[in-house]
Amino acid sequence: MKHVKYGKCVKCGRTYPAVPDLTTCACGGILDIVYDYEYVRAHLTKEKLAARPERSMWRYRELLPVADSTEPTPLRVGWSPLYEEPRLAEILGLKRLWVKDDGQNPTASLKDRASAMAVAKAREAGASVIACSSTGNAASSLAGNAAAAGLSTYIFVPSRAPKGKVAQLMTFGATVISVQGSYEETFELSKQAIDKWGWYNRNAAINPYLSEGKKTVALEIMEQLDWQTPDYIAISVGDGCTIAGLWKGLKDLYAIGFIDRLPRLISAQAAGCCPLNRSIETGEDWRPMEENTLADSIAVGVPRNADKALMAIRESDGLVVNVSDEEIMAAQKLLGRTCGVFGEPAGVTGAAGVKKLCEAGVIGEDNTVVSVVTGNGLKDVANAIKSCGEPISIPSDMDRLLAAFAERRITVD
Repeated sequence: MKHVKYGKCVKCGRTYPAVPDLTTCACGGILDIVYDYEYVRAHLTKEKLAARPERSMWRYRELLPVADSTEPTPLRVGWSPLYEEPRLAEILGLKRLWVKDDGQNPTASLKDRASAMAVAKAREAGASVIACSSTGNAASSLAGNAAAAGLSTYIFVPSRAPKGKVAQLMTFGATVISVQGSYEETFELSKQAIDKWGWYNRNAAINPYLSEGKKTVALEIMEQLDWQTPDYIAISVGDGCTIAGLWKGLKDLYAIGFIDRLPRLISAQAAGCCPLNRSIETGEDWRPMEENTLADSIAVGVPRNADKALMAIRESDGLVVNVSDEEIMAAQKLLGRTCGVFGEPAGVTGAAGVKKLCEAGVIGEDNTVVSVVTGNGLKDVANAIKSCGEPISIPSDMDRLLAAFAERRITVD
């Protein structure tokens, strides 16, 4: 890979050759993939990119750590829609607002970006089996992308994972291990199994290539905005890999001259599980927290990508905001009723954070914001129904319909 220099430890600075099965540093630190930006600038221009017919994450190959001979993965991952939402912007009091709906990826979450990269690197490594631990979305994305590529998967999920996500895993043919314990315990068991059987490791805290897949959401946002940088980009945060990838993509674009300034990040976490945001707020090292939130995809009490995530928030002079489960579900309804976008609880936590910051006067009428919805609401219909209520259920009788409308104070125009 002529455009890739090496992997570099974010803790000690040690470098490693960018081989397909690259993992962590000897010191335990997470690696960051370093590019030859002069080479990239010489081989990629905005005009060249605009002329490409490929509408997926693979359109950005010069900024991805894959060999020239590596085939794109079978499923179309990326190039999800970016909607400008003037009605919601007016409600919140923002100058302009866009919603990036990454729930429209093949398995309905942003995690498809990381899993597609994992499948590509596993192929380069000659692996036939991939494994990971996950609160749900990383698992289903890996199972789907691996199935399309003809690879086998072993997936470890905490027993609290929503049935919709587990159903995806089973449908895609994964061997699913439901662990009776926390995400931390699930992660540790997956790590032991991967070490024992030598499977390709898709765990984002260990495999440095996964954040490189996730960063494509930033590349797309900026291209879809015609390279005009918004003031803020908001995203939900759990393990920390996604916000780290988002920031990496933005820094890549700045380094090659595609954008002339960097936005500030908004790190939104559930109030019941916010170890990273709490670290920023207190100025202290992060400490484990209980996983006390219905937003299962970001219920990570021991974030494995803390170093990169905290670095991203601090480097961007970012904002942190913690939202209650009630605020998350209110944001789910607000997005659905003003934008027609259905996000799962964790997927709309970024939007909930934007709403809370607007209400507090931290951001407002002078600001432009992109909010990333990281997962589709069909991932967790049970909580959506709890939030929005049951439908009207009546026999086929007009009088009963009129009575039901009157009871609910529904006026038909």
